[in-house]
Amino acid sequence: MGESKKQVGVLGLGRMGAALAGALLGAGHDVSVWNRSPLKAGPLLDRGARLAATPAEAASAGVVLSCLSTYDTQQPVLDAASLRGRTLVNLTSGTPEQARGVAKWAASEGIDYVDGVIMAVPQGIGTPEAQILYGGSEAAFAAHRDVLEVLGTPVFLGEDAGLAALYDLALLGMMWSTMGGYLQALALVGTEGVTPEKFTPMASAWLSAVGGFLPGIGEQVASGDYATDVSALDINAAGLGLLVETSRAQGISTALPTVLRELFDRAVAAGHGSHAIASVIEEIR
Repeated sequence: MGESKKQVGVLGLGRMGAALAGALLGAGHDVSVWNRSPLKAGPLLDRGARLAATPAEAASAGVVLSCLSTYDTQQPVLDAASLRGRTLVNLTSGTPEQARGVAKWAASEGIDYVDGVIMAVPQGIGTPEAQILYGGSEAAFAAHRDVLEVLGTPVFLGEDAGLAALYDLALLGMMWSTMGGYLQALALVGTEGVTPEKFTPMASAWLSAVGGFLPGIGEQVASGDYATDVSALDINAAGLGLLVETSRAQGISTALPTVLRELFDRAVAAGHGSHAIASVIEEIR
Protein backbone atom coordinates (compact mmCIF):
# COMPACT_ATOMS: atom_id res chain seq x y z
CA MET A 1 0.00 0.00 0.00
CA GLY A 2 3.02 2.27 -0.15
CA GLU A 3 2.73 5.45 1.88
CA SER A 4 -0.76 4.53 3.09
CA LYS A 5 0.54 1.53 5.00
CA LYS A 6 0.05 1.98 8.74
CA GLN A 7 1.01 0.20 11.90
CA VAL A 8 -2.13 -1.06 13.60
CA GLY A 9 -2.49 -2.97 16.87
CA VAL A 10 -5.41 -5.31 17.50
CA LEU A 11 -6.32 -6.32 21.04
CA GLY A 12 -8.56 -9.40 21.15
CA LEU A 13 -8.76 -12.24 18.65
CA GLY A 14 -12.23 -13.65 19.05
CA ARG A 15 -14.16 -14.22 15.82
CA MET A 16 -14.66 -10.51 15.25
CA GLY A 17 -11.19 -9.41 16.35
CA ALA A 18 -9.57 -12.00 14.09
CA ALA A 19 -11.74 -10.82 11.19
CA LEU A 20 -10.66 -7.21 11.80
CA ALA A 21 -6.98 -8.16 11.88
CA GLY A 22 -7.39 -10.30 8.76
CA ALA A 23 -8.96 -7.45 6.81
CA LEU A 24 -6.14 -5.10 7.82
CA LEU A 25 -3.53 -7.65 6.73
CA GLY A 26 -5.32 -8.11 3.44
CA ALA A 27 -5.10 -4.36 2.84
CA GLY A 28 -1.35 -4.40 3.43
CA HIS A 29 -1.19 -2.80 6.86
CA ASP A 30 1.49 -3.71 9.40
CA VAL A 31 -0.56 -5.49 12.06
CA SER A 32 0.45 -6.56 15.56
CA VAL A 33 -1.99 -8.69 17.54
CA TRP A 34 -2.47 -9.59 21.18
CA ASN A 35 -4.76 -12.14 22.73
CA ARG A 36 -4.90 -13.87 26.11
CA SER A 37 -4.65 -17.18 24.28
CA PRO A 38 -1.77 -16.72 21.79
CA LEU A 39 -2.69 -19.90 19.93
CA LYS A 40 -5.62 -18.05 18.33
CA ALA A 41 -3.12 -15.85 16.50
CA GLY A 42 -1.73 -18.74 14.43
CA PRO A 43 -3.63 -18.17 11.16
CA LEU A 44 -2.93 -14.43 11.33
CA LEU A 45 0.77 -14.97 11.94
CA ASP A 46 0.86 -17.15 8.82
CA ARG A 47 -0.45 -14.12 6.91
CA GLY A 48 2.20 -11.75 8.25
CA ALA A 49 0.84 -10.45 11.57
CA ARG A 50 3.25 -10.01 14.46
CA LEU A 51 2.36 -11.54 17.83
CA ALA A 52 2.68 -9.12 20.73
CA ALA A 53 3.61 -10.63 24.08
CA THR A 54 1.75 -7.89 25.97
CA PRO A 55 -1.01 -5.37 25.28
CA ALA A 56 1.60 -2.60 25.51
CA GLU A 57 3.64 -4.22 22.73
CA ALA A 58 0.60 -4.34 20.46
CA ALA A 59 -0.23 -0.76 21.41
CA SER A 60 3.10 0.55 20.16
CA ALA A 61 1.28 1.16 16.87
CA GLY A 62 -0.19 4.57 16.15
CA VAL A 63 -3.75 3.28 16.13
CA VAL A 64 -5.06 0.43 18.29
CA LEU A 65 -8.31 -1.48 17.80
CA SER A 66 -9.80 -3.14 20.87
CA CYS A 67 -12.38 -5.87 20.34
CA LEU A 68 -12.84 -7.83 23.56
CA SER A 69 -15.79 -9.71 25.00
CA THR A 70 -16.97 -7.13 27.57
CA TYR A 71 -15.99 -3.77 29.00
CA ASP A 72 -15.11 -5.46 32.28
CA THR A 73 -12.54 -7.68 30.58
CA GLN A 74 -11.36 -4.83 28.36
CA GLN A 75 -10.42 -2.21 30.95
CA PRO A 76 -7.53 -4.12 32.57
CA VAL A 77 -6.13 -4.72 29.07
CA LEU A 78 -6.37 -1.02 28.21
CA ASP A 79 -4.77 -0.10 31.52
CA ALA A 80 -1.84 -2.38 30.66
CA ALA A 81 -1.52 -1.14 27.09
CA SER A 82 0.16 2.23 27.81
CA LEU A 83 -1.88 4.04 25.14
CA ARG A 84 -0.87 7.63 25.93
CA GLY A 85 -0.38 9.53 22.69
CA ARG A 86 -2.11 6.81 20.66
CA THR A 87 -5.53 6.58 19.07
CA LEU A 88 -7.83 3.94 20.57
CA VAL A 89 -10.70 2.65 18.47
CA ASN A 90 -12.93 0.70 20.82
CA LEU A 91 -15.03 -1.92 19.04
CA THR A 92 -16.14 -3.79 22.17
CA SER A 93 -19.93 -3.99 22.50
CA GLY A 94 -21.52 -2.22 25.45
CA THR A 95 -23.87 0.51 26.59
CA PRO A 96 -23.63 4.23 25.79
CA GLU A 97 -22.62 4.96 29.37
CA GLN A 98 -19.83 2.38 29.23
CA ALA A 99 -18.50 3.97 26.06
CA ARG A 100 -18.64 7.43 27.63
CA GLY A 101 -16.84 6.08 30.67
CA VAL A 102 -13.95 4.80 28.56
CA ALA A 103 -13.92 8.10 26.65
CA LYS A 104 -13.55 9.97 29.95
CA TRP A 105 -10.76 7.61 31.02
CA ALA A 106 -9.02 8.02 27.66
CA ALA A 107 -9.14 11.82 27.91
CA SER A 108 -7.55 11.67 31.36
CA GLU A 109 -4.78 9.44 29.97
CA GLY A 110 -3.96 11.54 26.90
CA ILE A 111 -5.51 9.05 24.47
CA ASP A 112 -7.48 10.01 21.35
CA TYR A 113 -10.69 8.01 21.54
CA VAL A 114 -13.11 6.72 18.92
CA ASP A 115 -15.94 4.38 19.89
CA GLY A 116 -17.42 2.06 17.31
CA VAL A 117 -20.02 -0.65 16.90
CA ILE A 118 -19.98 -3.21 14.12
CA MET A 119 -23.29 -3.77 12.33
CA ALA A 120 -22.11 -6.96 10.63
CA VAL A 121 -21.08 -10.54 11.26
CA PRO A 122 -17.36 -11.47 11.17
CA GLN A 123 -17.69 -12.95 7.69
CA GLY A 124 -18.77 -9.53 6.37
CA ILE A 125 -15.77 -7.61 7.69
CA GLY A 126 -13.74 -6.05 4.88
CA THR A 127 -16.74 -5.56 2.59
CA PRO A 128 -18.71 -2.35 1.91
CA GLU A 129 -21.82 -4.10 3.24
CA ALA A 130 -20.27 -4.18 6.73
CA GLN A 131 -21.42 -0.89 8.24
CA ILE A 132 -19.53 0.33 11.30
CA LEU A 133 -20.88 3.23 13.36
CA TYR A 134 -18.49 5.60 15.15
CA GLY A 135 -18.61 8.39 17.70
CA GLY A 136 -16.01 10.31 19.66
CA SER A 137 -13.06 12.33 18.37
CA GLU A 138 -13.84 13.49 14.85
CA ALA A 139 -10.19 14.46 14.32
CA ALA A 140 -8.99 10.96 15.24
CA PHE A 141 -11.70 9.39 13.07
CA ALA A 142 -10.61 11.53 10.10
CA ALA A 143 -6.92 10.83 10.68
CA HIS A 144 -7.44 7.06 10.57
CA ARG A 145 -10.37 6.85 8.19
CA ASP A 146 -8.20 4.98 5.68
CA VAL A 147 -7.73 2.20 8.23
CA LEU A 148 -11.39 2.16 9.26
CA GLU A 149 -12.56 1.98 5.64
CA VAL A 150 -10.70 -1.31 5.28
CA LEU A 151 -13.00 -2.86 7.89
CA GLY A 152 -16.28 -1.80 6.30
CA THR A 153 -18.27 1.33 5.51
CA PRO A 154 -17.60 3.84 8.32
CA VAL A 155 -20.40 6.14 9.51
CA PHE A 156 -19.45 8.96 11.90
CA LEU A 157 -22.37 9.97 14.14
CA GLY A 158 -20.89 12.75 16.24
CA GLU A 159 -18.53 13.73 19.04
CA ASP A 160 -20.58 11.97 21.73
CA ALA A 161 -18.74 8.69 22.29
CA GLY A 162 -21.98 7.01 23.38
CA LEU A 163 -23.88 7.59 20.14
CA ALA A 164 -22.59 4.51 18.33
CA ALA A 165 -23.73 2.18 21.12
CA LEU A 166 -27.07 4.01 21.33
CA TYR A 167 -27.72 3.55 17.60
CA ASP A 168 -26.51 -0.05 17.82
CA LEU A 169 -28.94 -1.04 20.55
CA ALA A 170 -31.82 0.86 18.92
CA LEU A 171 -31.24 -0.94 15.62
CA LEU A 172 -30.70 -4.32 17.26
CA GLY A 173 -33.90 -3.81 19.24
CA MET A 174 -35.75 -3.46 15.94
CA MET A 175 -34.03 -6.56 14.60
CA TRP A 176 -34.81 -8.67 17.66
CA SER A 177 -38.44 -7.49 17.71
CA THR A 178 -38.80 -8.32 14.03
CA MET A 179 -37.24 -11.76 14.40
CA GLY A 180 -39.36 -12.46 17.46
CA GLY A 181 -42.49 -11.46 15.55
CA TYR A 182 -41.49 -13.65 12.63
CA LEU A 183 -40.91 -16.66 14.87
CA GLN A 184 -44.25 -16.03 16.59
CA ALA A 185 -45.87 -15.99 13.15
CA LEU A 186 -44.14 -19.21 12.08
CA ALA A 187 -45.27 -20.92 15.27
CA LEU A 188 -48.83 -19.69 14.75
CA VAL A 189 -49.26 -20.77 11.12
CA GLY A 190 -47.27 -23.90 11.87
CA THR A 191 -50.05 -25.11 14.17
CA GLU A 192 -52.04 -25.70 10.99
CA GLY A 193 -49.22 -27.31 9.05
CA VAL A 194 -48.05 -24.22 7.13
CA THR A 195 -44.32 -24.57 6.48
CA PRO A 196 -41.74 -21.77 6.75
CA GLU A 197 -41.01 -22.23 3.04
CA LYS A 198 -44.62 -21.47 2.18
CA PHE A 199 -45.10 -18.58 4.65
CA THR A 200 -41.77 -16.74 4.41
CA PRO A 201 -42.18 -15.14 0.94
CA MET A 202 -45.39 -13.50 2.12
CA ALA A 203 -43.71 -12.43 5.38
CA SER A 204 -40.77 -10.86 3.51
CA ALA A 205 -43.06 -8.92 1.20
CA TRP A 206 -45.13 -7.77 4.18
CA LEU A 207 -42.06 -6.54 6.05
CA SER A 208 -40.96 -4.57 2.99
CA ALA A 209 -44.34 -2.87 2.95
CA VAL A 210 -44.20 -2.18 6.68
CA GLY A 211 -40.75 -0.64 6.23
CA GLY A 212 -42.36 1.91 3.95
CA PHE A 213 -44.47 3.14 6.88
CA LEU A 214 -41.46 4.17 8.97
CA PRO A 215 -40.77 7.62 7.48
CA GLY A 216 -44.39 8.66 8.06
CA ILE A 217 -44.37 7.34 11.63
CA GLY A 218 -41.12 9.21 12.24
CA GLU A 219 -42.65 12.45 10.95
CA GLN A 220 -45.61 12.03 13.31
CA VAL A 221 -43.31 11.44 16.28
CA ALA A 222 -41.20 14.48 15.36
CA SER A 223 -44.26 16.74 15.04
CA GLY A 224 -46.32 15.29 17.89
CA ASP A 225 -49.34 15.32 15.59
CA TYR A 226 -50.87 11.83 15.77
CA ALA A 227 -54.06 12.49 13.80
CA THR A 228 -54.91 9.73 11.35
CA ASP A 229 -57.50 8.83 8.78
CA VAL A 230 -55.87 5.46 8.06
CA SER A 231 -55.74 3.15 11.08
CA ALA A 232 -56.49 4.22 14.64
CA LEU A 233 -54.70 2.80 17.64
CA ASP A 234 -57.81 1.28 19.24
CA ILE A 235 -58.37 -0.90 16.15
CA ASN A 236 -54.79 -2.14 16.30
CA ALA A 237 -55.04 -2.78 20.05
CA ALA A 238 -58.11 -4.88 19.39
CA GLY A 239 -56.21 -6.77 16.70
CA LEU A 240 -53.45 -7.54 19.16
CA GLY A 241 -56.10 -8.92 21.48
CA LEU A 242 -57.18 -11.27 18.71
CA LEU A 243 -53.56 -12.35 18.17
CA VAL A 244 -53.18 -13.15 21.86
CA GLU A 245 -56.48 -15.04 21.91
CA THR A 246 -55.64 -17.04 18.78
CA SER A 247 -52.11 -17.86 19.97
CA ARG A 248 -53.54 -19.21 23.22
CA ALA A 249 -56.22 -21.21 21.36
CA GLN A 250 -53.60 -22.71 19.03
CA GLY A 251 -51.48 -23.78 21.97
CA ILE A 252 -48.44 -21.51 21.54
CA SER A 253 -46.90 -18.90 23.83
CA THR A 254 -48.68 -15.58 24.18
CA ALA A 255 -45.73 -13.81 25.82
CA LEU A 256 -44.67 -11.63 22.87
CA PRO A 257 -48.07 -10.38 21.68
CA THR A 258 -49.20 -9.86 25.29
CA VAL A 259 -46.42 -7.35 25.90
CA LEU A 260 -47.47 -5.32 22.86
CA ARG A 261 -51.17 -5.64 23.63
CA GLU A 262 -50.62 -4.29 27.13
CA LEU A 263 -48.54 -1.40 25.78
CA PHE A 264 -51.16 -0.50 23.18
CA ASP A 265 -53.94 -0.83 25.75
CA ARG A 266 -52.17 1.60 28.08
CA ALA A 267 -51.83 4.10 25.25
CA VAL A 268 -55.54 3.77 24.46
CA ALA A 269 -56.39 4.29 28.15
CA ALA A 270 -54.21 7.42 28.10
CA GLY A 271 -56.46 8.91 25.43
CA HIS A 272 -54.77 7.88 22.19
CA GLY A 273 -57.41 5.45 20.95
CA SER A 274 -58.34 7.60 17.94
CA HIS A 275 -54.72 8.49 17.17
CA ALA A 276 -52.18 6.80 14.92
CA ILE A 277 -49.94 3.97 16.13
CA ALA A 278 -47.13 6.53 16.40
CA SER A 279 -48.83 7.85 19.55
CA VAL A 280 -47.66 4.73 21.43
CA ILE A 281 -44.29 6.42 21.79
CA GLU A 282 -45.84 8.68 24.44
CA GLU A 283 -46.49 5.59 26.56
CA ILE A 284 -43.00 4.25 25.89
CA ARG A 285 -41.52 7.55 26.98
